[in-house]
Amino acid sequence: MASSTRLYNWYICMVAATCMVLYGYDASVFNAAQGSANWLNYFDLHKKDDAYLIGLVNTAYTIGAIVGGFFMAGPLADYFGRRVGMASGCVLVIIATFMQAFAPRHNLGCFIGGRVLIGIGQGLSLTAGATYISEVAPSDIRGTIMTFWQLNYSVGSFIAYWIAYATSLNIERLGDWDWKLVVIFQLLCPVTICSLIFLQPESPRWWIQRHNDVAKCRAALTKIRATEAEIEDEVLAIREAIEFEKEAISSSYWALFKDPSVRRRLWLAFALNIGQQLSGQGTLNSYSTSIYMKIWDSKQTINLINALNATCGILFTLNAAWTADRFGRRWLLIFGAVGMAVSIGIVAIVAGATPSTESGAKSQPVGIAIVFLLFLFIFFYKPSWGATVWIWTAEVFSVNVRAQAVGMCSQMQNVANTIFQQFFPVFLAREGLKCLYFFMAVNILLAVFVWFLVPETKQVSLEEIDVLFGGQNHVEKGGQMMGVPDPHHAADTTEEKAAVETREVRSV
Repeated sequence: MASSTRLYNWYICMVAATCMVLYGYDASVFNAAQGSANWLNYFDLHKKDDAYLIGLVNTAYTIGAIVGGFFMAGPLADYFGRRVGMASGCVLVIIATFMQAFAPRHNLGCFIGGRVLIGIGQGLSLTAGATYISEVAPSDIRGTIMTFWQLNYSVGSFIAYWIAYATSLNIERLGDWDWKLVVIFQLLCPVTICSLIFLQPESPRWWIQRHNDVAKCRAALTKIRATEAEIEDEVLAIREAIEFEKEAISSSYWALFKDPSVRRRLWLAFALNIGQQLSGQGTLNSYSTSIYMKIWDSKQTINLINALNATCGILFTLNAAWTADRFGRRWLLIFGAVGMAVSIGIVAIVAGATPSTESGAKSQPVGIAIVFLLFLFIFFYKPSWGATVWIWTAEVFSVNVRAQAVGMCSQMQNVANTIFQQFFPVFLAREGLKCLYFFMAVNILLAVFVWFLVPETKQVSLEEIDVLFGGQNHVEKGGQMMGVPDPHHAADTTEEKAAVETREVRSV
């Protein structure tokens, strides 16, 4: 049976992981809104004539997220703490939700402004949340816990799509509230996070990185580690790693480009996060309604399919909970990329080889086959490029640059989305489902990329992960600088602890 400290560790990680619900919900909100005739009429939009403008509404979010993630999230989380980073982002999401839901009629600018602001807020909260979880989770279950980070993306989509489906059944009675209700329910998660986040401990690594406060670091670890020996060993490892990073590398963000091993990790993480979106999932999640309109005539049917997709996404993501720490990150990424390539390639083949009805839709058997294949795509994506990319990104960077690096890398997803999704509606309109061949090719390239370039990181402690990328062992080097006899284990007696601390003070 799990100990009380292990259960509490899970609890605080799940509160932080709720930040990902914001991301999944918002990505699905726009997808649901653009399928509402009331939303289009409210802002004087036409589905075909205003394709570029509709793409801009979606792009506005990603621009805000890039600004927040690249330039604001790292400094905020490093200076004020991971909890403040999460809470600040949630406050912006709350403000932006009201801007979107109560934008004046015909005033698309206000709605777009809310999209930008919500992007900034999510850029802040996602960076701080992922960093927090990686820093408080035990290394042996870090992958399993981070699985629930991606799971919550599916939870966000699940809530948004089922609300959208429910409102679509009552369009005449609800009027404009058919899309406003979907938007306003986005308040649920940020309010929950703000009410709980300051009741749990700050990251122990942040206490030493920012304040060099060993007592508060130890107090935080006491709440989430089971034994005294485990606590002292981790305190020592954190101090050794940070000591080495400050003296031998850099305590500033220049270490991202100064240290060759960190630089290598940065480029690899950039590529993985871009690949996550170009795999097809980012586009399918934002534009599945438009894609399904080429298969089905009924909007209620499309809303139901989206809701079922989000429901299955939760179940499929759970596969990573037992595979990430058992088979490793590389295996999941390669297996997932190959599976996605096969399933989405077959969708394109089926769509091209079957006739359409007079309205341009497919027959019901063909439509069911295509939807099944797209669900199969999600089956491969969720535990691999959905969950595992976040796991890998959050765990590979040293503490001196972790928050900034996670913010930059995770927002490469939005960089890819900003560029690609701006013209995807036109791409889809001109090429139809043949555009899915592009995603098949990308997934084949991603599998090859991971096979040759991405190292395995499962169950490696955060302080010693640098060795995998050609860097030095920060724990061992920091221990030598501090004069610690055994860098991997804390001293056993009070006298030995005092002697170690004296040597550390002198070395400073």
